[in-house]
Amino acid sequence: MNQFKKIPIVSKELVFQFIIITILFALWGIANELTAPMVSTFKKVMPELSNLQASFVQMAFYFGYFFMAFPAALFIRKYSYKSGIILGLILYATGAFLFYPAAHYQNYTFFLISLWVITCGLAFLETTSNPLILFLGNNETATQRLNLAQAFNPIGAITGLVLAQQLVIGSIKSNSYTPETFKALSSGELASIREHDLNIISIPYIGLGIFVLAILIIIIFTKMPKTVHEEKMSISESFKKLLANKNYKNGVIAQAFYVGAQILCWTFMYQYVDNINHTFGLHITATNYNIGAMLLFLSGRWIGTAMMKNINPSKMLIYFGIGGMICVSGAILLQGMPGLISLISVSIFMSIMFPTIYGIALKDMGDEAKIGSSGLVMAIVGGALMPLLQASILDWGGPGFSDLKIFGFIPEVNFSFILPLICLAVVTLYGYSTYKSSKKSVIEKANVIVDAVF
Repeated sequence: MNQFKKIPIVSKELVFQFIIITILFALWGIANELTAPMVSTFKKVMPELSNLQASFVQMAFYFGYFFMAFPAALFIRKYSYKSGIILGLILYATGAFLFYPAAHYQNYTFFLISLWVITCGLAFLETTSNPLILFLGNNETATQRLNLAQAFNPIGAITGLVLAQQLVIGSIKSNSYTPETFKALSSGELASIREHDLNIISIPYIGLGIFVLAILIIIIFTKMPKTVHEEKMSISESFKKLLANKNYKNGVIAQAFYVGAQILCWTFMYQYVDNINHTFGLHITATNYNIGAMLLFLSGRWIGTAMMKNINPSKMLIYFGIGGMICVSGAILLQGMPGLISLISVSIFMSIMFPTIYGIALKDMGDEAKIGSSGLVMAIVGGALMPLLQASILDWGGPGFSDLKIFGFIPEVNFSFILPLICLAVVTLYGYSTYKSSKKSVIEKANVIVDAVF
């Protein structure tokens, strides 16, 4: 234990590389939370869009990860992690700058293409940056190091939320009109409002594209460590080795369920708050509580990273999984503010899950980590599929959020959080199974040493 404490999280000679790669984690956090409110924003600016058409914003975003993660893995496998980062940043900046012509031509499809290009870049960055962080130091502290880097992702997420609220949601003229008054405007007034609002939407993305280009220039002139220490296997051999790795296969499944739980808790918090306002006659703002959840998420990741100095990552996953399940249970069974506080508190326990699952699943991998990383990034598609299921639960009793009481006392919006409860149970089971296998591995190694001595 004392020897483990002495191992630095990041090698001294790689501190600058660690810092610049860690900035990338914040970059995709900004994009994620800047884009999330755009579903409702586009619906207001372009009222002719149906709810389904407006939801294509999230579909373009999350399925971009799914479709580009594997090509990204093949690219970095053939070239290098640095090449993958450079291409990812180029795609990110290109997609951001495409918002300008999209706003000029007032074309919704153009906006979706822009988001798709951004997400293709993010798929490259996530597929590349996560395993690269694992290499920037001793293998024993790899999962802790990834948690530290991932701690900057919620900082980016909070930044994205603030940008969306201050630069977009709070500035578009469409917010000043109800659907009825909007229809009563003349065609000239409608055209003027739309032009103004679409330009407002494009501003933060263009600014983000400029910042991404600055990071790109720094990356180009930064020397990255060589991470391949063995002869490359063929792709088929890599797949065989990955499919034979139980921790990896289960890790991909656990990651999909974790991302699903995260998106469900953060997305449907707004409906949860709407129901509280309607039921108890309150006027609380969901965005403020969402930012609070992000701050708890950030705090949990810093605390969890520090705790990993003394606690096995798999055991941490068990503890945090159980904590998250208790909080979600509170959100289901409790009503009013106690239930909302329970829902917000889930973020503390979700904080370490993504990087911890990632680190455990890729532990002790060599060249096949590049292919394996793509599977864990593709698992982000869980964030696109799970919300459809929770939304269907909300529709059980009608258009409201408490039209139906489950078991006679649980509003359907509360009961819908049974889905993130199941998701977190899957993550907890993954922590338990990998903890058992890690203990078994230690015992087997000890027996080998004893046999060698005697």
